[in-house]
Amino acid sequence: MISGGPAGLKSWLDAALFFFYPEVCQICGEERAGPGDGYVGATCRNETRFIQAPYCGRCGLPFAGEIDMTFECGNCRDMKLAFRSARSAVVAQGVVLDIIHRYKYQRALWFEPFLAALLVRQAGPVLAREPWDLIVPVPLHPIKRREREYNQAERLAARLGQATRIPVNATLLRRVKATRTQTRLARPARAENVRRAFVARPDDFLRGRRVVLVDDVFTTGATTNACALALREAGAGEVCVWTVARGL
Repeated sequence: MISGGPAGLKSWLDAALFFFYPEVCQICGEERAGPGDGYVGATCRNETRFIQAPYCGRCGLPFAGEIDMTFECGNCRDMKLAFRSARSAVVAQGVVLDIIHRYKYQRALWFEPFLAALLVRQAGPVLAREPWDLIVPVPLHPIKRREREYNQAERLAARLGQATRIPVNATLLRRVKATRTQTRLARPARAENVRRAFVARPDDFLRGRRVVLVDDVFTTGATTNACALALREAGAGEVCVWTVARGL
């Protein structure tokens, strides 16, 4: 029997992880790293590139140089966006991109504390500046959910909700269209691929609410924009997007 409530359960899980995975970085295999680190050592962590200003005021795309005013990139000016803004914690490259791929497609769930910490570190202080009503993760289609057995966006959203004390609702938004993977599609094809792929449950609960939409990676914004549109059509007052990583 596991005693001690959540703390006792955590200790038991940590012990189980240590039995199967020695406390060593699962990227380089050299530095010491344990469950609390997401099995990512300090040197590998230091390869992470956090996104800082200047960046596009709508999609969060970072820019080089010195820009001290709010601006929109050319892509956002040409698109009709349903979300107010999108922000990401880090750039999707190198170690971070490798970790996300292993987390999503190889069930490397031990990396979750590392990824969640990146999101909480950057999103937490920003979200605290304004009142937000709920966090909604980008959903998977039921077929994909059964294949993967979990939704990485839902797990990351739960971590962000716990840190910010913003309620999480993982049933409000549904993916009703089984789409092709977005990975190899160009920008226009991505938007068409996810058009009307999501629906939100329309009811008074959502009306006027300010929603934080959470996903793992923001690339062209096609998926998050389709989700935001569904939420807005169902009555949401405003939607912002937060992801762990941002493709360049």
